[in-house]
Amino acid sequence: MARTPSTTRWWTLGVACVATFMLMLDVTVVNVALPDIRVDLGADLTAQQWVIDAYTLALAAFLLTGGSLADRIGRKRVFCVGLVVFTLASLAAGAAQDMVVLCVARGVQGLGAAVLFAVGPALIAQEFSGKERGQAFGLFGAVTGLALAFGPALGGLLAEVDWRWIFLVNLPIGVVLLALTLVKLREVRPGGAAAVDWPGLVVFSAALVLLVLGFLRGDALGWTSIPVLAMFVVGVLLLVVFAIVEKRRGDAAMLDLGLFGNRTFLGLSLATFLSNATSLAAIFIEVSYLQNVLGYSALEAGLRLLPLTLVLFVFAAVTGGVVTKFAPGALIGTSILLIAVGMGLIALVGPDDSWLSLLPSMIVMGIGMGMFNPPRSVVSVGVVEPAKAGMATGIGETFQQVGVAVGVAAFGALFQSKVISAFGGSTSATGDAGHDREIGRAIAAGAGRELGDDVTDVARAVFVDSFGSVMLVCAAVCAVGALIAYTFIRGSDLHESAAIETE
Repeated sequence: MARTPSTTRWWTLGVACVATFMLMLDVTVVNVALPDIRVDLGADLTAQQWVIDAYTLALAAFLLTGGSLADRIGRKRVFCVGLVVFTLASLAAGAAQDMVVLCVARGVQGLGAAVLFAVGPALIAQEFSGKERGQAFGLFGAVTGLALAFGPALGGLLAEVDWRWIFLVNLPIGVVLLALTLVKLREVRPGGAAAVDWPGLVVFSAALVLLVLGFLRGDALGWTSIPVLAMFVVGVLLLVVFAIVEKRRGDAAMLDLGLFGNRTFLGLSLATFLSNATSLAAIFIEVSYLQNVLGYSALEAGLRLLPLTLVLFVFAAVTGGVVTKFAPGALIGTSILLIAVGMGLIALVGPDDSWLSLLPSMIVMGIGMGMFNPPRSVVSVGVVEPAKAGMATGIGETFQQVGVAVGVAAFGALFQSKVISAFGGSTSATGDAGHDREIGRAIAAGAGRELGDDVTDVARAVFVDSFGSVMLVCAAVCAVGALIAYTFIRGSDLHESAAIETE
């Protein structure tokens, strides 16, 4: 019996949402399992960092590649390849007997995740239009909120059984999604698509690998060290080479550089980068505050983040239903401004306060983050003709994921610097600059409760005060993203197939 177009659309949305839920869980659950991985596989701090960094690096570097390939050889086909790669890599990670295998498997996982992150929104855009597209992306964004909400809690539960289950749980999900994709989704084969842009693919991926690796390793190796500076310099040079290559390839290029001449596309890219760089850094430090300062377990911390993530879920769903009724620049700008206000409210938290003092910040940030994703997704795919939706979502997700990597690294380093400086000027300082610096680093990493009763209170005050100071900086940077969105993003710049008509 033939499937109706409506049935196909909703199967596509369901598959994309479940795949995204799986991917977001994989991003959030690994952190809580690192202590068990360290004991079981004998991992030092550097090896533990690579469990996170290998995934982040591959994810950020191959998003545009995945989206561009999908436009050229078929989105359903590439999505299936991504599912196979991610699922097999999850099996390898779950079965790993040493850290080298685990880190390599995590890198391959990131490669599969990059394909799925880039192609999923393009599949949705391929099947939905008008008001229905906004509703579909509203649900898609809400699923992201659910994954963020329950990721730490589910990760904690799985890690209590065995850390390997945080990876092995992906196997049945991946198999079911692959079967549904093959049977229920339709392939829209690109007409007259150019061949794969191998030069652009190689140069762009290498550039992003070096740039993201520089940010990930900057704090450990030193921001002015020769290896880190070399990564940044060579990465930037490769981006210049990439621009030259793409300009010469014309219609065969994997990235239409002319898109950056579209004011809306440029504004959305910059706003996405700034909002993700700041908001995810805020959540990263907030989770550390709940677990390491207030002493909650991974499950307890996850439950206390529910006010943020459940509000995010609700507002993503609501915004998806009304996204066609408002000017996209106003909607996206307001959402980012709310995120900035929410981060600023963290500065009101005092050293002696309970987690409840975070509620105003959580609620306002949750509203802003929930409002942001549906219009971002709609505009991201709407600035191009449907045949280039994969490329558009690939570059949009690249700005998002690179923003996360850069933000967590940069604002994490700023937070650590402030903690070290604050402890050095506290009453518990030893007078030995080197020793005080090591204590400060331990406090920033969340080890304040382990330093003894004579330091615990000072460590808590130093952590909270530094957290508030960094969040004010994040709020200011995020507010710049809101200003860019208000100024640059216009519904009139969208392709005629996705034009947003405001009421």
